[in-house]
Amino acid sequence: MQGIITNYFETGAIILFGVGFVTLLLHNNLIKKIIGMNIMDTAIFLFFISKGYIEGREAPIVKEINATKEGFVNPLPTGLMLTGIVVAVSMTAFALALTIKLYEKYGTIELNEIMKMRSD
Repeated sequence: MQGIITNYFETGAIILFGVGFVTLLLHNNLIKKIIGMNIMDTAIFLFFISKGYIEGREAPIVKEINATKEGFVNPLPTGLMLTGIVVAVSMTAFALALTIKLYEKYGTIELNEIMKMRSD
């Protein structure tokens, strides 16, 4: 049975996800919410990449003609996480652009103040 100590990448990913989730929920500042979302993204990337890694195997770059597939790590999790990183960066850029537009219109990036202004 594997414990928390042997699965330290997965444990770290779960802790990071919790920190990001709490940051996303508890702060009214939009920049802090975006940072919390990025921490959650990073935790998910760490978790999936750590699950895709197999000790003692190599990257799937065929160097020899007689190489077998048992000696390689599955490239699918890594490829999916690269795609996820691109999506996360795009979402961050979009969220920051929206935050700038909200600041230009309302003069603040505090969500509760923006909601008060919208209800008045």
